[in-house]
Amino acid sequence: MTTSRLAFLLCGIGLTCSAASALAADPPAPRFDPQRLSQIVKTVSGDDFEGRAPATPAEAKTVDYLVAQFKAAGLAPGGDLEGGRRGWTQSVPLVKTEFRGTPRLMLQVGAHSDALVQGEQIAVRAALDGSTTVAIQQAPLVFVGYGVSAPERRWDDYKGVDLKGKIAVVLVNDPDFETGSGDFGGKAMTYYGRWTYKFEEAARRGALGVLIVHETAPAAYGWATVKNSNTATMLDIEREKPAAVHPKLEGWIQREVAVDLLRRSGLDFEAQKKLAQTREFQPQLLKDASLSAEYAIERQVIVSKNVVGRVEGRKRPGETVIYSAHWDHLGVGAPDARGDKIYNGAVDNGTGLAALIEMGRAFASAPRKPERSVVFLAVTAEERGLLGSEYYGAKPLYPLARTVAVINMDALGPEGPARNFSTSGSAASQLQDLLVEQAKGFGLAYAPDPHPEAGYFFRSDHFSFAKRGVPALSFASGNDLVEGGLAAGEAASKAYTAERYHQPADEWRAEWSFTGMAHDLPLLYRVGETLANSRRWPEWGQGSEFRAIREASRGERR
Repeated sequence: MTTSRLAFLLCGIGLTCSAASALAADPPAPRFDPQRLSQIVKTVSGDDFEGRAPATPAEAKTVDYLVAQFKAAGLAPGGDLEGGRRGWTQSVPLVKTEFRGTPRLMLQVGAHSDALVQGEQIAVRAALDGSTTVAIQQAPLVFVGYGVSAPERRWDDYKGVDLKGKIAVVLVNDPDFETGSGDFGGKAMTYYGRWTYKFEEAARRGALGVLIVHETAPAAYGWATVKNSNTATMLDIEREKPAAVHPKLEGWIQREVAVDLLRRSGLDFEAQKKLAQTREFQPQLLKDASLSAEYAIERQVIVSKNVVGRVEGRKRPGETVIYSAHWDHLGVGAPDARGDKIYNGAVDNGTGLAALIEMGRAFASAPRKPERSVVFLAVTAEERGLLGSEYYGAKPLYPLARTVAVINMDALGPEGPARNFSTSGSAASQLQDLLVEQAKGFGLAYAPDPHPEAGYFFRSDHFSFAKRGVPALSFASGNDLVEGGLAAGEAASKAYTAERYHQPADEWRAEWSFTGMAHDLPLLYRVGETLANSRRWPEWGQGSEFRAIREASRGERR
C-alpha cells in the first residue's frame, strides 16, 4: 500500500489528515522478542505462582513480579494516588465467599428424592447475595426457557410468573442459537445469552435461586469448566445491595439431570426447548418437583490489586489509551486425572501478561513519548466475573470520557504465526476499523469471530469498558496458521478448549515458539501509537448499543 493511500484511509476513520500523513512516514513498529515472551509466560505460570488466584499468597507474588517487570520496562507508576503521587496498584475491594463444609443438595420429584453431588450433577456457587447460611427446604422449580426479558425484541420468557420462593431452571445462550436465525443475532450470542445475565434477571424478579442447564455447544465449554469455575472460592465487587443482582442460590446442572427432571414432571426436555425458541413459550411450574439445599458460607471483604503502569503523554497527558490483560487465574483446586491441583493459566492469561509487559517496554523505549498518555493495566479477578476491570470502570483512575480506546489481550496463541487475526464478537467501531486496516500492512487479514455463539465479547475485560461507552476490543490470535492452515488452527483451538482451558493442563510448553505473538504485537503497538498521536476519538458504529452512552460524554472531550 502506498503511503498516500494509507494516509487517506486513516483520515477517513477519524484521524486528522496531518496525523495520518505523519504516520505514513513513521519508522517500523518495534520488534517483540519471542524468547522474552516465552520466559514471562513460563515464569507466571510456574507451579510456584500457584495459579495466580486473587486473595491468596500467590497474589502478592504475582503483583510484586508485575511491578518489577513494569519498572524494568521503563514505565512510570499509574495506580492510586498515595500522598499526591501515583503508586503501582489500584486497590480493588472484593467480597470473598467459600463453603464451610460440603453443600447438601437434594432434588425431589413426587415421593422420590435424589442427592446431587456438588461438582458432578450440580455446581452451586458459594452465595454472593450477602448470606452466611443457606437453608432451602423443598423450593418449587419453574422452567423459564432461556430466561430472557427483552422488551425491545418483544420477548418475555417469564410472562409474569411469580418466582418468589422458587428456583428458576433456565437454558444457556439465546433462543435462536440452535436455529441460527431470529431476533437474537442468529448464532452470535447477545448479552441475554450470558449466564451472568440469567442470574441478574432472575434476581430482579425475586427468584430464590437459578439453575442453568449446561449443554456444551451453547455454553461453548465443557462441564469441567463449569465445575472448576463455580465450586471454588467466589469473588464479587463489594455492592451496597448484593441481593439485587445475585439470587441466594446460583448454580448449574448437567443436561441429563434436567432431562430427567422434566421427564418426571411430565414434560419433554427437547419439546420444551423448542417451544422456548418462540415467543409463544410459557413458563412451566415443574409438577411435584423441588430442590432442598443446606450449606454455610464464610464471607469476608478482602482487597485485591490491579497493577498499573503508564507512559505520560507529552502534549495531552489527560487523554488516555489503555492496553489491558488480566493477571489472575483459578489458583489451586480439585485435582485432575493426573493428580495435578495447580491451575497454571499459561495461555489464559500468561500470554496476555507477556504481551502487556512487552508492549509497555516498547512504548517506554520509543524515541519520543506519545502525545497522549498510554496506560498498561493488569487487572485482577477476571476469572471471577471481570471484577478488576469492572471496578476500574466504576472507579476509573483516568476519566472514561477522556479514555480514547481500550485494547485487551487475553489468551493469545503461543504457537507459530497465522495469516489472519480476529476479535471477540462483532461490535462495530472505528477502533475495529483502524485495527483491520492497519493489519494489512503486517500481512494479516481480518477474520470475523469464528464462534460468535460463544459470547466471547462479554467474557473478557474490554466489556467492562465497552458497556460504559469506551471503544474497546479484545484481540484474538488467528486460526489460519502459516503451518497447517485453518484445519490446524481449528484443531488446536478445539483441543485447547477441551483439554486445557480452565484446567491444570494449561501449562507452559517448551515447544511453543511464540513467533505468532511476536508477529502480531507490532500491529497492536501501531494501533495504540496511532491513537496516542492523534487528536480524534474513535466512535462506535451507528447501530451499536454502546454509541449512545459514549455520545452522552462528548462534551468532556472538547
